[in-house]
Order: sequence, then C-alpha cells, then structure tokens
Amino acid sequence: MRAQKVRRKQFEFYFPNLDTLLLVEHGSDDQVIIRATRDTFSQRRKTLFVKQLASEGFIPDSYQWFCGFSETDEQIKWIVDCSWLEISPRLIRRTNRFMYRLLFCAYALWIMEIGTVFLQAAQ
Repeated sequence: MRAQKVRRKQFEFYFPNLDTLLLVEHGSDDQVIIRATRDTFSQRRKTLFVKQLASEGFIPDSYQWFCGFSETDEQIKWIVDCSWLEISPRLIRRTNRFMYRLLFCAYALWIMEIGTVFLQAAQ
C-alpha cells in the first residue's frame, strides 16, 4: 500500500493593532506550527490564542487545555519568521502594468510641458 502525503492545513490571521500576521499550520500528526511576522505576542496572549484556535476548530480540541509554551514541547511551536510571506505574481503584474502606464503618462505630460515652454519662448 502506498502512503499518501497529507497536506498541512493552513490558516492566516492578521492583528492590525499589533501589525502582525500569523500563519497557523496543522498537520495530520497533530503538530501545530504558528509562524508570526513579528514578536508582539506575550506568553499569556500566545496561550490564549492557541486555546481560541482549538475552541473554534482550527486545531485539535485537545489544545483547549494548553498551559503554555516550553522549549521541549514538540507538539506546538511558535516561530517568528517572515519567510512564508510572498507576493502573488498576479499582483506583481498588475502593479507593474500600472507603473508603466503612470510613467508613460508622466513622460508624455512632461514632453507637452516642455513643448509649451519652447512655443511660448519662440513667440
């Protein structure tokens, strides 16, 4: 029998008052990895966040009684890491198209202004 690869479930959260993005990954082995873009959460807030995730069904219910993070805990990890952030190629193309149009229009307007200055000076 061939083993199947199980994709990790991923959920993203944004906390605007802390300017922090979180990526919560949950695999089939009940290991939870939480990646934060900034280290803005206190230990108490991290623990409460994990309990809330469990109560809302994002991670297994057994984490509702989570007591806190420790160095030896293998089941749940909190990592400060920005490497998971990436910009969509579609968004990059759209932004580049907008910038090319903007620069072309600015260049055309500049040429018209210079032409107007030369015409005014010639009269």
